[in-house]
Amino acid sequence: MTAVPTIKLNDGYEIPQFGFGVWQVPADIAEEVVSKALEVGYRHIDTAAVYGNEEGVGAAIAKSGIPREELFVTTKLWVGDFKDGNTKQALRTSLQKLGLEYVDLYLIHWPSPNDEKYLEAWKALEELQSEGLTRSIGVSNFLPEHLDKVAEIGSVTPAVNQVEIHPALQQRDIQAANEKYGIATQAWSPLAQGQVFDEEPVKAAAEAHGVSPAQVVIRWHLQQGRILFPKSVTPERIASNFDVFGFELTDEELAAIDGLERDGRLGKHPAEFFPAG
Repeated sequence: MTAVPTIKLNDGYEIPQFGFGVWQVPADIAEEVVSKALEVGYRHIDTAAVYGNEEGVGAAIAKSGIPREELFVTTKLWVGDFKDGNTKQALRTSLQKLGLEYVDLYLIHWPSPNDEKYLEAWKALEELQSEGLTRSIGVSNFLPEHLDKVAEIGSVTPAVNQVEIHPALQQRDIQAANEKYGIATQAWSPLAQGQVFDEEPVKAAAEAHGVSPAQVVIRWHLQQGRILFPKSVTPERIASNFDVFGFELTDEELAAIDGLERDGRLGKHPAEFFPAG
């Protein structure tokens, strides 16, 4: 079994640096897809209440027979729940669907900052952590100004900030703010949905190492210290994405990929996204 490196979070827990994401994985195939990922060797699974597939993730975990302490499971609090004051019940519902007594990491999915209710949600996450329903707590899609406000009112610093990061959108200001607070940076959409695979620095590195463009981009993240969890529903790609520990990019290759930075945002801008319940 390939040993995935871990990152020590600011609360003392360790998180596998490389995991498996299930965004847009249909509920009816989630169990099958996650079972394949666990079979390949993934031990870090990232889901969310709004994905609608927590039951499938939980079924795959139960069927795997893998000891709970060997797994790292993340889920996320949806905006509608914290706007309605249902943060605590939302996690209990997620735990029931996952079939777990606790999650390893619970994140506020989006700040939806127009009324700053994410700050009330953060205090509720602190209480959930003290109750043992989640080991670590963190945020997702938080900009530096949101992190500053959490730092002002919170007694616990977020362990993780999960944001869109890939070669075409590197969010260096957010990464710097995370580093300032000792928050681990976690990349969602880390492969830019394949939109950087034809870029010359990625293609050249892939050819030089005899690997795929996806594997190159994964190594780029890993070697720069970010946590990431690419998603696929294709068994072959699930396996090949995991096969990234037999080569290293050179400093020159890393720098060339860094040079692809532009405003290549694929998701919503956190300051402008106010999802309904």
